[in-house]
Amino acid sequence: MAAVAEARHLAQDQQFHVLAVDDSIIDRKLIERLLKTSSYHGTSSSSSEDGEESAAAHDDISLIITDYCMPGMSGYDLLRRIKESESFKDTPVVIMSSENVPSRINTCLQQGAQDFFLKPLQLSHVTKLKSHLFRCTTC
Repeated sequence: MAAVAEARHLAQDQQFHVLAVDDSIIDRKLIERLLKTSSYHGTSSSSSEDGEESAAAHDDISLIITDYCMPGMSGYDLLRRIKESESFKDTPVVIMSSENVPSRINTCLQQGAQDFFLKPLQLSHVTKLKSHLFRCTTC
């Protein structure tokens, strides 16, 4: 069962939910802590397949942040499935990876990722997430 912690932030009467999908508990906890530091509360899921189930259970997800390298399904594959989904196609997706592979980054961005962060995730990355959330409120 996936470890799920909802990321919520109230701003201008808008509640934001961020779903973090990563197979590493350490990275999920880091994301959760950074989200909390930035006035969010972390959401995490242990794998991309669990992430889809978690996303399906929460219709109000504002943003999905996923690791690129995971067993079973890559972050790129998850991105493609999200963009093909009627329910989640407009949900912003941010991909992160510890590997700096320009062709991978460009492919993800061309296929609809809002951003691509290099691990380890930092507070400055989480601050950038806010611009994607506020842009999404006009969706």
